Amino acid sequence: MGNAIKPHIERAEKTGTCNLSKQGLSEFPGELGGLVRNLRNLDLSENKLPSIPPMIGQFTMMKSLNLESNRLCRIPEDIGNLKKLETLNASRNRLTSLPHSLSQLTHLREVCLCFNALTEFPSQLCGLKQLDMLDLSHNKMTSIPDSVGQVEAIELNLNQNQVRSISESITQCKRLKVLRLEENCLEPSAFTATILQDSSFSLLSIEGNLVSDKQLREMDGYEQYMERFTATRKKCI
Repeated sequence: MGNAIKPHIERAEKTGTCNLSKQGLSEFPGELGGLVRNLRNLDLSENKLPSIPPMIGQFTMMKSLNLESNRLCRIPEDIGNLKKLETLNASRNRLTSLPHSLSQLTHLREVCLCFNALTEFPSQLCGLKQLDMLDLSHNKMTSIPDSVGQVEAIELNLNQNQVRSISESITQCKRLKVLRLEENCLEPSAFTATILQDSSFSLLSIEGNLVSDKQLREMDGYEQYMERFTATRKKCI
């Protein structure tokens, strides 16, 4: 066991939490294998990890996994064994795709995948009924597909992608309250009357697109959107 991480491993044996952030790690610490039965929170952020081994699937008690700021190009399918996982942060990596097994993580509440190289909306995360926040900002997605209709998130962040189109299926997202689409490639035609009128979101953020606030205000359905926006603001006062 490396001297630098030995105290962290020993502490984790007692607390169920292991913080190995900023340890200069270039490979997954094998020493963690002794914690598979009781580790609940694991922080491996800001290291130099090129991959996560299949053994990650053995940590079946884990509730929080932080992989932010590494060099990951993929996440193994074995992550689908973490049935109790509630928080997943894999932002600031090199991910171009996601494992299909994410669809099995039915307790996920927060997922952050910002600053990666994802080109397709992750259908694996659709239908997860506990999901509150899904951050997909700073990726390379070009569209919001029909599968978005199954997203259960309260907040969906797609800022700084390359989105040009939005499926009207987004109106089926009954829990969605905040939709962030800043700095994409959206033109006025992307915002149909159906989307503005029948959606549940009460905060739509579109700064930095090819549509002006004036154009948005003149669109069919904008009045219904503003009614939702105003009602939400009154609740917060």
